[in-house]
Amino acid sequence: MTAPDQPAPTQTAPDLPGAPIGFVEFVALVAALMALGALGTDAMLPALPAIGEALHVASENDRQFVVSAFLGGFGVAHLIHGPLVDRFGRRRVLLWAISAYIVANALAAVSASYPLLIAARLAGGATVAATRIATVALVRDCYQGRAMARVMSIAFMVFMVVPILAPTVGQAVLLFGNWRTIFWVIAGTAAALLAWITLRLPETLTAEATLPIHPRRILSGWGHALTDRASIGYTLAATMLTGSLYGYLNSVQQIMFDVFRHPALLAAVFAGTAATMAAANLLNARIVMRLGTRRIAHSATVTLILLSGLHLALVELGHESIVTFSVLQALTMASFGLANSNFSAMAMENMGAIAGTASSVQGFIMITGGVLIGAVIGQAFDGSTAPMVAGFVVTGLIALACVALTERGRLFGA
Repeated sequence: MTAPDQPAPTQTAPDLPGAPIGFVEFVALVAALMALGALGTDAMLPALPAIGEALHVASENDRQFVVSAFLGGFGVAHLIHGPLVDRFGRRRVLLWAISAYIVANALAAVSASYPLLIAARLAGGATVAATRIATVALVRDCYQGRAMARVMSIAFMVFMVVPILAPTVGQAVLLFGNWRTIFWVIAGTAAALLAWITLRLPETLTAEATLPIHPRRILSGWGHALTDRASIGYTLAATMLTGSLYGYLNSVQQIMFDVFRHPALLAAVFAGTAATMAAANLLNARIVMRLGTRRIAHSATVTLILLSGLHLALVELGHESIVTFSVLQALTMASFGLANSNFSAMAMENMGAIAGTASSVQGFIMITGGVLIGAVIGQAFDGSTAPMVAGFVVTGLIALACVALTERGRLFGA
């Protein structure tokens, strides 16, 4: 075993075994694990006004904390789960964490005050964070490089069905229940996934690859992830784009309700943006082995900047409408999907031997930083779409700068 203060050497492709179960089932399980957190975020959007009314939250901007608290817990807990999945294995941590996530949603469902609901949401985000870390480590145990990007892209495509359906599910639940019922639905979904993992998923972390929970080893792993050029560079680029995504999540309900006065179209508009992201990830899965992660991700980032810049110009010129918003936002989110799925794969390229620890520190930066950026964008809502769209422009430009520094100015390579 590697000494506690030294990261183990990076795995190479011949050492990687491939999916431990059937490939289709493996990708579906990976997608379901990633989607569990998305369901906890997006199903809430139609219920925010009802939650605010029931728990006496007068300010519409303050209701955004139902989303932000969940995402905040999701980001911070990455630092905890990473060493756990490298020590105890991907499967065991998933079983623990999903069980705790079920309890957190039950607590949210019975909350009698807004502070208690926020605490339950924070706990829910913290527990479900294990699904992202263990999933990335799980895939990295089996694949690397372009093959990993392909698997993640296919999983992202399946995963994006949840953002398409989640607001509709939330609205449907509100027809026969109330906002509390949404939390029970999420808890039931988590229980079904828990049973699937128990019955079908073997452990992918080999005994010889297990790493001790040792402060020096963990700090060394964090240091390796933070000093590797590709790891930190692409993590920061992904953080910027994730911030714009969270700004969109924080703002879209108010945009549809207050700007366009079409609350009934929230699910449809949200589904449109999620569908283009799913299509982009399907495209990426088909072309990444041929074109390479860098060429696709760099081109997508430039396209995102151009599209959001055009969108902001239309807003400032007074030509924004629900049609321009829906079309341009959908195209922007497609570019986001192409960029971020490849950013994540490239950030993990040299992290095979410390996949859980690296995924945790990368996820902490990406999610926590994204939450803070998204909160700034969301709180800037002023009755128009301008703050949200401007958020995409600014974060896209910073992401491109991070990529340029990481690649030493050599963009669009394979």
